[in-house]
Amino acid sequence: MTAEPDGPEGRLRRFATIWSRAVFPVTSTSLTRPEFEERLLPLARRLSEALRARAFDAEAAKAVGAALVDAHCTDPDALSHSLDCVDAYLVLYCGEDGHQEELRTRCSRLQHAMAAGFARALRERTLAEQEAIAQAALQAQGVVAQALHASEARFRAVFEGAAIGIGIADLDGNVLQVNGALMRMFGGSEQTVRGRNVREWTHADDAPQVWRLYEELVRGEREHYHVEKAFCRPDGTALWTNLTVSLLRDADGDPRYQLALMEDTTERRLLNLRLRYEATHDALTGLPNRTLFFERLEKVLAAGENQRFGLCYLDLDGFKTINDSLGHAAGDRLLVEVADRLQSCATAPGEMVARLGGDEFVALTTGPETRCEVDELAGRIMNALIAPVSVDGRELTVRGSIGIVEGAAGERSAAEVLRSADITMYRAKSAGGNRFELADPEADARAITRNGLTTALPTALERGEFFIEYQPLVHLGDGSVRGAEALVRWLHPQHGVLGPDRFIPLAEHTGLIVPLGRWVLAQSVRQAREWRERHGGNALTGPLRVNVNLSPCQLSHPGLVQDTIDILEREGLEPRALCLEVTESALIGADDDLLKPLRRLAEMGVDIALDDFGTGYSNLANLRRLPVSILKLDRSFTQSMQQFPADPVDLKIVEGIVSLAHSLDLAVTVEGVETGAQAEQLRILGCDTAQGWYYARPGPPERLHELALVDATG
Repeated sequence: MTAEPDGPEGRLRRFATIWSRAVFPVTSTSLTRPEFEERLLPLARRLSEALRARAFDAEAAKAVGAALVDAHCTDPDALSHSLDCVDAYLVLYCGEDGHQEELRTRCSRLQHAMAAGFARALRERTLAEQEAIAQAALQAQGVVAQALHASEARFRAVFEGAAIGIGIADLDGNVLQVNGALMRMFGGSEQTVRGRNVREWTHADDAPQVWRLYEELVRGEREHYHVEKAFCRPDGTALWTNLTVSLLRDADGDPRYQLALMEDTTERRLLNLRLRYEATHDALTGLPNRTLFFERLEKVLAAGENQRFGLCYLDLDGFKTINDSLGHAAGDRLLVEVADRLQSCATAPGEMVARLGGDEFVALTTGPETRCEVDELAGRIMNALIAPVSVDGRELTVRGSIGIVEGAAGERSAAEVLRSADITMYRAKSAGGNRFELADPEADARAITRNGLTTALPTALERGEFFIEYQPLVHLGDGSVRGAEALVRWLHPQHGVLGPDRFIPLAEHTGLIVPLGRWVLAQSVRQAREWRERHGGNALTGPLRVNVNLSPCQLSHPGLVQDTIDILEREGLEPRALCLEVTESALIGADDDLLKPLRRLAEMGVDIALDDFGTGYSNLANLRRLPVSILKLDRSFTQSMQQFPADPVDLKIVEGIVSLAHSLDLAVTVEGVETGAQAEQLRILGCDTAQGWYYARPGPPERLHELALVDATG
């Protein structure tokens, strides 16, 4: 049952509250004030009981004073505030009515007892703390001594047992102490190493900054430095190390010693040199490889203004044939022999031979004047290749094509120089091989442009950069427009409009000619349908016909016939409105498999024209087996007819061809008609149709429509 607020217990708690508020501010405790009040409440109760006891008990008050010390109320103000609180409020809240004087006297005696207990407890606590501190100090001294001994033992163990070399020297460079690892590195006794001065350990391969860093360290300007350094062993061999030198200072911060840590890297360096050699030299021939050659070339090109260079880029002619016929082992032996011969050609200072890969080699010469030297070097190389190479009992003739680039350093990058040499070498190879050519900037530019076009071709069709122009085909008898030849053009973003002679050979080389030819065929057939819808057709000759050129690659493509059928059916155009032109050279010696798709198309009603007739090895008897219905006579036969009088020999040749073609039921079309006299002469000779600038240049499809309308209206 709890006491009433104004009962004895409530008054006791008020006293405890007043006491805690007075003492708490000067108490070093982690308790909150309410928690501190709860701790004082039993002490207040004990004082209250001692105040009202029949016999005076001083020990109870002393115990309360000692309890204050245990509660961390050790500040002098804590005792003072406690005594003031007891003096002012203990009798008021804990005394009985009617005995005030007696209670006051007892309260004073309790205060004295409290102070005595507080003083005694505080003294005992202070003595205990001093004893603990003394014991701790003694223990700490023992620990320090033990730690110092252990530290010295550890240092000695580390110093002597370390795998890396350790040496200590004074600031004058005199070696004071070295460990076993360092002595083993130098291969000598401790006396031979300790008797040395650091400055005696110079080496020819020392970097310039090594001794500058050392001087800065011993002057106290640097705390440490790390370098790669070589030392000379007593036996004359080189010791390569990773060297770290640190400055040791005394307690006042003044420099006293230098500490050197050495890691032996000799074996690692030799391994790295071996790996570097293998990475920069050809495994088969032992010559420098592409990596090392480029490093050397870039260094030469970065030299001063007076430095010049000459480069010979060699590619063996017909090496693939040797590999394919005799095997790669024989080819490798041939390459080794060629490498030895080339190495013997480059013995002058500044000359270098390298193998770039395969059967490609380069020779480099440098100096202030290389114009003549590089020609002489190329000549020596060509002479060195004259003698046959004996491989497996066979005498193999070695031929090579060389591209030469010579110039001043700093004008071009290494990649540009090598590209120019490569282009020049292929120019020498195209000229028959077994020769050398000098680089020509204009030829380089053409080759670079050609390579750029080759690279851009695949995406040009996707971007819609191609378009078609049409050149009319005119009947020589009545002058009517019978159709047009479709001529593809490339609207290049940088080079403008390019004719087919600029990109068709590239398209054939890359295989893009098949999708490009399919696109041209589809566009041309669609245009022929539009002509039919707008112009109709002649009752005798039928609709306007479109002529589309076929390349040899398209002719051998298995999808030619089906692609043509699909395009004609999709556009709704009859086969007789389409003529496919095939060059004579593409059909020379053609077998039945190659002619089979042309025969199928001819049977469908598609006209097949033999283009550029007369430029190849014309076999007139062969015309009987070819599925052609039109001969397109090359302009070289009719150029003389542009002037009057015409060459009678050319007239006889054309007359004979026309007569033969008509006897085989073949129509004759003439290209390159440029004058009216030429057109009239061809008409007299019996040619059927013609095309050329005399009638119209290639142009947009609308122009053909206009010409056809003019022809229809007379």
